[in-house]
Amino acid sequence: MLLKADELGRIEMTERSGVRVIRRDVMAARWWARTVARRAAAREARALAKLDGLDGVPALLGWDGHELLRGYIAGAPMQQAQPHDRAYYREALRLLARLHRRGVVHNDLAKEPNWLVRADGRPAVVDFQIAWTRGKRGALFRLLAREDLRHLLKHKRTYCPDALTARQRVILDTPAMHSRVWRATGKRVYKLIARRVFGYWDNEGQGRIRD
Repeated sequence: MLLKADELGRIEMTERSGVRVIRRDVMAARWWARTVARRAAAREARALAKLDGLDGVPALLGWDGHELLRGYIAGAPMQQAQPHDRAYYREALRLLARLHRRGVVHNDLAKEPNWLVRADGRPAVVDFQIAWTRGKRGALFRLLAREDLRHLLKHKRTYCPDALTARQRVILDTPAMHSRVWRATGKRVYKLIARRVFGYWDNEGQGRIRD
């Protein structure tokens, strides 16, 4: 089943040995985007390897430089499920803390499709292709990790605002400097490229299906 196909390749749900998996085919990327697609897939593979065994994150099943295989997690993306339960956000905060303790910053949690709501109501996180996976947990790591947290709190503000604590509201009101600069400058260029070249639209996280 094809999930997405764009200039960076194809993502599909398929089966291997009777087990449902998600397959990212880098070789299906446009020739001019193949290097970027391969680096993104390699970054995702490194992140998933560091998070091996963590509940709520896909398992890394294989990466050979051309094809990335990861485990399938059943669930609905946040924008469809619209979780209003406080328990979901408590668990999401715990999941995020576990990611950071393993030395991984997601860097793309503003996109609601990267958050899943599983059948039992628990959260899961997918799409680690721009994750931070290297280096020490120094000042930059902490800065990026705080932005991960702030993006989760933005979703909480959307779907469960009454559950926000005073401290969480302060975090929401104080984005990091690089985030403020990005919104004022680079974000407009990024959106233009994402829409015109890759067919992405706002927070949907879905690319167009190309032939």
